[in-house]
Amino acid sequence: MFPCLFSMFSKKQSTIHIIPLIEREKNSKNKKPIIKPYILYNSLLLLSFILWFLIIFLCFPKSTLKNSHNQTNNLVITCDGPPYVYVYDLPPEFNLGLLQDCRHLSVYTDMCPHVANRGLGRQVSTISTAANSWFATHQFIAEMIFHARMESHPCRTRNPNIADLFYIPFYGGLHASSKFREPNITERDALAVRLVDYIQSQPTWWKNNGRDHFLALGRTAWDFMRNNANGPDFGANSLLTLNAVQNMSVLTVERNPWTGSNQFGIPYASYFHPYTSGEIKTWQNKMRQSNRSHLFTFIGAPRKGLEKAAIRNDIIQQCDMSSKCKLVNCRGEQGKECYDPGQVLRIMSESEFCLQAPGDSFTRRSTFDSILAGCIPVFFSPHTAYTQYFWYLPEKARDYSVYIDEKGEERKRIEEVLLKIPREKVKKMREKIVKLIPKVTYKHPNSTDFQFKDAVDVALAALYKRVSSSVGVGGGDDMSL
Repeated sequence: MFPCLFSMFSKKQSTIHIIPLIEREKNSKNKKPIIKPYILYNSLLLLSFILWFLIIFLCFPKSTLKNSHNQTNNLVITCDGPPYVYVYDLPPEFNLGLLQDCRHLSVYTDMCPHVANRGLGRQVSTISTAANSWFATHQFIAEMIFHARMESHPCRTRNPNIADLFYIPFYGGLHASSKFREPNITERDALAVRLVDYIQSQPTWWKNNGRDHFLALGRTAWDFMRNNANGPDFGANSLLTLNAVQNMSVLTVERNPWTGSNQFGIPYASYFHPYTSGEIKTWQNKMRQSNRSHLFTFIGAPRKGLEKAAIRNDIIQQCDMSSKCKLVNCRGEQGKECYDPGQVLRIMSESEFCLQAPGDSFTRRSTFDSILAGCIPVFFSPHTAYTQYFWYLPEKARDYSVYIDEKGEERKRIEEVLLKIPREKVKKMREKIVKLIPKVTYKHPNSTDFQFKDAVDVALAALYKRVSSSVGVGGGDDMSL
């Protein structure tokens, strides 16, 4: 830059004639000014601007300016490719408006603390040094976190004409849990019906008849599949049975393994919501090095019902009698530990295996807590994980988990089964589990580190593959994986 400036000024100076001061004074006395002062001032000002722009364009080549522009763009978070996702701006009654009455969003508990921090819940500072990444997150809140992530996701587009996917941010799980005791089924279904009417009134719906649309729900599919012809009413609404919704993809923490062809399992939200990939790596290394003094552990409560009670009673009895098992019975005085994120992760991180018996339904949030803690899950039903989370868990179940049939004889001797697994095999399984942590984690919505893919990124990639292979090529009807 400086040689260029020097050369320009030297050229300019060579054309200017310097008049001696005495001669100029004589001339000024004998002659009237030809140019008025204000005109001379404005001319000099204009000349200065022209000179400045000449310096810019002559001293900085166009290629340099272009490179500078590209470098600026690299600092801006951009989508690394499809899918581009359009997020519907729904009327508040379908999502944020529901939060105004947070005390009544569940018939079981006050949800106000749990919907705080965009669904992450209150911060927890006793688990790790990265205190602002740990939260007492509610198990049925994934829909809120998914929405918060999508609002600032780099692949979000506000132009529906270039979108590959259309996300409908409906807080269906929160609404469903507020209506479980509503005896009027028309009233119970009303919001879901209004949602479908609203979406079908949008031009974007008719592009592919909703096949490129998706919902993310924080509760199990059973809470949205009421069928009046099948047995007792458990408070579910009919959202997933509506014709329009069956055209969409539905992400849910538990799918119907038999008839849910358009349903796809996503992880329950656990307690870790990292800002950076560095936090993920630090936690993974900590779990690799954790001293695991317990062979196995069970955190849970007894259940009612013939099948549920049987397997849980066996587990609790065997664990209580074994010196190699850590039991946390969530019923009674010890039950407080079950709701303390720090205690749950501490116990699991000190255990080789974590027993994952079905609860009120097939799946458990505890499965994802155990993965976060590097604790190898032990399943007793294939529907607790194997038929649920195709997008997230390895195809070969034995690589990362142990299966003990809840109806088989091995369930009577859990400790014996686990002791037979070679130590080298246990080590490999743990490493597989630890590597799963990023993809089953929901990163903090304010995170700007996109070096690792979280649960939302995995879902979007899988949805895009599914939709592009069916809608994008002839609009076929086969939407299964």
